[in-house]
Amino acid sequence: MAQALHFTIPTSTPLNRNRKFQPSKPSIISLPRIPMLKKQISAVYSETDSTPRVLTAENGTTGGIEVDTVTEVEMKENGFRSTRRTKLVCTIGPMSCGFEQLEALAVGGMNVARINMCHGTREWHRGVIDKVRRLNEEKGYAVAIMMDTEGSEIHMGDFGAGATSAKAEDGEIWTFSVRAFESALPEYTISVNYDGFAEDVKVGDELLVDGGMVRFDVIEKIGPDVKCRCTDPGLLLPRANLTFWRDGSLVRERNAMLPTISSKDWLDIDFGIAEGVDFIAISFVKSAEVINHLKSYIAARSRDRQALLFSFSFVISVYAGNIFLFDIAVIAKIESVDSLKNLEEIILASDGAMVARGDLGAQIPLEQVPSAQQRIVEVCRKLNKPVIVASQLLESMIEYPTPTRAEVADVSEAVRQRADALMLSGESAMGQFPEKALTVLRSVSLRIERWWREEKRHEAMELPDISSSFSDSISEEICNSAAKMANNLEVDAIFVYTKTGHMASLLSRCRPDCPIFAFTATTSVRRRLNLQWGLIPFRLSFSDDMESNLNKTFSLLKARGMIQSGDLVIAVSDMLQSIQVMNVP
Repeated sequence: MAQALHFTIPTSTPLNRNRKFQPSKPSIISLPRIPMLKKQISAVYSETDSTPRVLTAENGTTGGIEVDTVTEVEMKENGFRSTRRTKLVCTIGPMSCGFEQLEALAVGGMNVARINMCHGTREWHRGVIDKVRRLNEEKGYAVAIMMDTEGSEIHMGDFGAGATSAKAEDGEIWTFSVRAFESALPEYTISVNYDGFAEDVKVGDELLVDGGMVRFDVIEKIGPDVKCRCTDPGLLLPRANLTFWRDGSLVRERNAMLPTISSKDWLDIDFGIAEGVDFIAISFVKSAEVINHLKSYIAARSRDRQALLFSFSFVISVYAGNIFLFDIAVIAKIESVDSLKNLEEIILASDGAMVARGDLGAQIPLEQVPSAQQRIVEVCRKLNKPVIVASQLLESMIEYPTPTRAEVADVSEAVRQRADALMLSGESAMGQFPEKALTVLRSVSLRIERWWREEKRHEAMELPDISSSFSDSISEEICNSAAKMANNLEVDAIFVYTKTGHMASLLSRCRPDCPIFAFTATTSVRRRLNLQWGLIPFRLSFSDDMESNLNKTFSLLKARGMIQSGDLVIAVSDMLQSIQVMNVP
């Protein structure tokens, strides 16, 4: 075992990285030890089998380790610092739903697969979920699944005859109708989901599709039909959001009366719970009350469906012959004026947030979207909640194989703001080049992150205390100090052993220069951590004995060629209230 030094504060003496770290006598400054829960899950369950599964190493002995296949290859080829910190979310649709297509996205760096309940049937989405699980099981990935609810805002319906899009040209007359068409939609006709649409709009209003990607002027109302002239041509996509403006202001009185979670959304949420998704993203969140209500509902539905086994915050559930570890995170989509007004309380109540810029840009002036994005990213960071920047990142790549320079600059800015994740929507769901779009996100993320490290741009952001208890306060101080030490000592990696994922999240919040190896025994925690900046989640069974854990980890990672003797690491854990600095033996 390499010698270890335990710290509670960073040292002022820089470490000579050209020689091994060998203090003549290990010194220990112990923090108060917090009693930990002793109750643990005694076995880890497979997602596709109802029998306990013990991790097995490559040599056949128990106590192995699981890590994402792509990350392992990257680290072997290029070392620690080559790993991408910004996570990537891909919306799955007709152009990316096959097993081979999903595998290509996983190889390209997809961390989270998003299913959008605005489109497709639940049976179709179940097929995608099954394929992602099979991909993880057979190919060694750790792709998480996010289910995105439709919400109850006004939007278009599907096109007829299986069409995935339509092109609106300048000057064309289109009909927006609330009629229930029994046969195929007439040409130049779009169905609208809101029965009061024709009643609420007025001649002279401006109708925006998908946040202004296509614009129409209302020229005539005939019963349930609204005739509109296209003024800004563009691509019309199924289920696109609709907003209308009058005299330069958004008309939102009726929208404000619509519930955040519709009756269809509740059925979709039941589906997500039953399928054991990792994240549920809620559209058009107006207040924290909605998030709290949903969390209570998820907990109640989970209890109703299974024989319970609690270990920390987790519940094991049996459904349809499968065993799932219920720890579904709720993501609040910030995409309305109400969301911005109640931003902090919404983010505090949620497990993360999504900057849905398309719909947000339909409710606030376009020039305010960049500042709103930065504010949301900063608030999430301060409150230790992962944040996803979404919508129209590479919109042109729906049709073209290369992005515009402006789109690349937009992606670069989101990475520079240190957002946890970037998300592809139509680009990966129904675009012609989903893999190329993902490659652009990955390459731009890597380049900006490398530039940031080369320029030594340590951030000056003041992170407020967020702990609610003495125990949490100690964990927070440990992580803040560990991240600062990692930057000052230029360590190769931070190791964190976490049962709940909380300490790994605290380290991610600090955005250290080095990657964070997050070791957890729970599959659902490992997948959930795959959304957070800088975390490389491993699945590993470990004990309360840190020396034993480190010896085991070093042995397993060295055997796979992921670390080498002499690498410098900092180790923290849920169990030991200290910071350890050591060279890999």
